[in-house]
Amino acid sequence: MMRDASDQLQPETQPGIATAEGGLVFLDGPDGVAATMTPEAAAGTGQSLIDAAATAERQQAAADV
Repeated sequence: MMRDASDQLQPETQPGIATAEGGLVFLDGPDGVAATMTPEAAAGTGQSLIDAAATAERQQAAADV
């Protein structure tokens, strides 16, 4: 039986934690996920996450109708 990709999705429910040190941004996420970014990359990533979260919320609301 073929499974849909969404059947295997285990979305994270806990946010990552961002800190700044030495002019860099460090993101510590769940399950050992970590990233080091320039301030510009961090800002772009943050905005992209905010935009995607807003889209996902609209999708969930539409599915609940």
